[in-house]
Amino acid sequence: METKKDIVLVPTDFTEVAEYAIMHGAGICKMQNYKLTLLHIINKDTKSYLKKEKLTGTAINERLEKKAKEISEKFNIVVDYIAREGSIFSTIGEVAKEIGANILTLGTHGKVGVQHIVGSYAMKVIGSSPAPVIVVQKRGFREGYKNIVLPIDDTMESKQKVKWAIHIARNFSSTVHIFTMYSSDGYRMAKIKGNLRQIKKFFDQNNIIHTDKMADKKGAFPKQVLSYSQEIDADMILIMTTNSDMLIPNFIVGKWEEQILFNNMLIPVMTINPVDLHIFVGGL
Repeated sequence: METKKDIVLVPTDFTEVAEYAIMHGAGICKMQNYKLTLLHIINKDTKSYLKKEKLTGTAINERLEKKAKEISEKFNIVVDYIAREGSIFSTIGEVAKEIGANILTLGTHGKVGVQHIVGSYAMKVIGSSPAPVIVVQKRGFREGYKNIVLPIDDTMESKQKVKWAIHIARNFSSTVHIFTMYSSDGYRMAKIKGNLRQIKKFFDQNNIIHTDKMADKKGAFPKQVLSYSQEIDADMILIMTTNSDMLIPNFIVGKWEEQILFNNMLIPVMTINPVDLHIFVGGL
């Protein structure tokens, strides 16, 4: 069994958006007394960059060391770094498991920079991660994630997902704003309302402050999620990947993930794979 070691892992390709991800990671470490680990995957993009700039292989470690020192001094946290040859699709997840990372912060951007972690690329990184991933665009860390939007629909998911939502809300003293899908189908709407009652019950049992709002009758659900998130100035949207252990309501299904993850409002999004969380949660 892997052991979590209170580490935030941040893959970096030294671009501007990777810097935002580092700021989020450092902010979390400062709040939670975690250690930050910077990671650069040395792949063909890196090698091409080094050749173009006429740099040696030591340049990556030198750059990581400089950044680690800068962040450590700025935030007064422990920072280390890893340069590892491999593929961003699999090696990031492998390193996260190897070091026992609690959270990853991942910067995403368009086709600019040394490596292109965007769209389906980012989805592959997320899918390989053993820990929750916070997808960050060009938006800074704002002293924690005080307001989290949690979209739910009529699908069912594993109890680990509810545990994670409670765990994250506890860590950041968050208010969770449940945003519920509307359906004109009576049977489906009954399932949605049942899911909502169940989640609110677990939140109440665990003293999680929460609100709930139903989506409008008209309009695409993902767009309404984003509009509502912007309206309340959310610090984060929390979504879940799918799993076959159908016990507890899911919060969002796969077909909407990319619309939420790479939103134009630049709201950070945490996505969670079905990994068991070994903590006590009332009712679960």
